[in-house]
Amino acid sequence: MKLNNDWDEILKDEWEKPYLTGLFAFLHEDYDKHTVYPPKRDVFNALKYTSFSDTKVVIIGQDPYHGFNQAHGLCFSVREGVKPPPSLNNIFKELYDDVGRPVTQSGDLTHWAKQGVLMLNNVLTVREGQPQSHKDKGWEVFTDRIISELNKKKTPVVFLLWGSPAQKKAQIITNPIHKKLTAVHPSPLSAYRGFFGCKHFSKTNEILEANGLEPINW
Repeated sequence: MKLNNDWDEILKDEWEKPYLTGLFAFLHEDYDKHTVYPPKRDVFNALKYTSFSDTKVVIIGQDPYHGFNQAHGLCFSVREGVKPPPSLNNIFKELYDDVGRPVTQSGDLTHWAKQGVLMLNNVLTVREGQPQSHKDKGWEVFTDRIISELNKKKTPVVFLLWGSPAQKKAQIITNPIHKKLTAVHPSPLSAYRGFFGCKHFSKTNEILEANGLEPINW
């Protein structure tokens, strides 16, 4: 597995661990028998697009979108030309209310990833039409490792933890230089219970600037 940045060295001992070889065996079979998202080439895009050294914000999603052609390896993001799903629309609404970012038709958030926003799902794959179908197969252990490595960073990282699965990762983040911002998930089922009005985007930039880091152009 080559990510072509500093994650390769950081994770070099992870790929051969039994839980991950077992997960890859399961995925090999599931991709053959079913439609699984994202496409294999995109599964690790979050790590490919945002190196360890560049990471200054982390958004943790649940599992990928399970609809046709939506998921491309970045949590909450969809491919260019794909209609933004309801959770992403709610993110855009909060962005507008918080920082005045105009709501656009594009749901591709790659430009965030390229600015140092690691857009990591808790589980990196899903079977079409079956949300959480790859839960408890091993991905959670892998993404825990990612968070534990980021916890060691000597520069501040802002973690945006939306919803209970993401917030469970909070216990791994023990380094006091990092900041954790929590809210309910932006899903239509919960957004009105505290995601709207959380102002996480402006708060993130305030934290980054206070620490001498470039703010994110949301």
